[in-house]
Amino acid sequence: MIRTGSRISRRGFLKGSAAAAAVFTIVPRHVLGGPGKTPPSEQVNGALIGCGGRGPGTIGQLAPTVRRIASCDVQYLDKADNKTTYADFRRVLERKDIDVVAIATPPHWHALISIAAMEAGKDVLCEKPFTRVIAEGRAVVNAQKRYNRIIQVGTFGRYGAVKSAHSRLTHKIMASGLLKKCPGVHICRGGLKVAEWSGMVNAQPRPVPPNLDWDLYCGPSPLRPYHPHRTGGTHRGYWDYEGGGLADMGQHHFDPVQWIYAKDDTSPVEVDVHAPTAHPEACGMWGWVELTYADGMTFVMDSTEWGKGYDRKAERDVKIEDLAEEDRKKVQDAPDPEGWPTFVEAIKSRKNTGGCAEPAHRCATVLHLANIAIRMGRKIRYDPVAEQILGDEEANRLVNQPMRAPWHL
Repeated sequence: MIRTGSRISRRGFLKGSAAAAAVFTIVPRHVLGGPGKTPPSEQVNGALIGCGGRGPGTIGQLAPTVRRIASCDVQYLDKADNKTTYADFRRVLERKDIDVVAIATPPHWHALISIAAMEAGKDVLCEKPFTRVIAEGRAVVNAQKRYNRIIQVGTFGRYGAVKSAHSRLTHKIMASGLLKKCPGVHICRGGLKVAEWSGMVNAQPRPVPPNLDWDLYCGPSPLRPYHPHRTGGTHRGYWDYEGGGLADMGQHHFDPVQWIYAKDDTSPVEVDVHAPTAHPEACGMWGWVELTYADGMTFVMDSTEWGKGYDRKAERDVKIEDLAEEDRKKVQDAPDPEGWPTFVEAIKSRKNTGGCAEPAHRCATVLHLANIAIRMGRKIRYDPVAEQILGDEEANRLVNQPMRAPWHL
């Protein structure tokens, strides 16, 4: 110990300096934290379930805070070691050292794995679309409330929208409830990959690869004969697993739009469609879908890839002039909406992200209703509170499709 006021010899100074240097030499930089380094006290352990396609990118965007310590995929039968690599997601969820699960499987697994992960005490980042059918989304919402976990759908468009002054004003107008009849029309033209993610019709069965658990891949969906087009990115072309390019890209397009027009807690009440007869298994071509809310706000998906383009209504933004004069100042003086924590921030603060379960479910419902109308080839009416299609039992059966045993919500 060196006392204040004592003389320090050159040899003593060098010995002390060497000891201090040794301490800093043997302590790794990541332990101390700092720019680009996450100290152990802030390190979060994560697992990736569904390692093809989007998988690495999904969990990669959580680095460096979330460290990937486990991977799971049904094509890992030849690699599974029950330590870091798994074929069955249930083995991953049994691990107590995993805090966060990133789900990048096809959507027919999203609801079941999300619910099981939250029940096991994990937070969840789930790829879009949020679910495969409407009833699954409501089950995930209920699970988030029940287990008080953080869950985020893998699309972040609303984080950019809230930074726009125009979008914030539109949101305030719509959220105020002062606009009794909304004249707004938002048209999404193109960018929905309709032809790209169409399924194959009458594909001949192929032998199942030896490293693939085909039964577990199909999971809650029907056990169809194997064909490689039903796996990988092209799985999107089959109703069993997803909903074509509309479901693949739609949540990106409509998540920010849904927030801008204050529709995070409701759904369209009427859906009209222009499309050919749909195949019962394979997603195919369609022209446009028009979705109208109870207040008159209209969302439109115009594929630009089949038939006559949408021309029933012109695109129309919501303006402050749409309000009664005495209501304009109320809206303009209202505080601007705040942003949301990112997923990484939310797992520390325990505050919901922008794309948490309810808005993610409502956005996915837009896509599911569009696909139901396409599959029916007719207009449908929807109750956003009961979450049921009205007066059309055939269409309503697609709201809550049964799962293949033993899987169930």
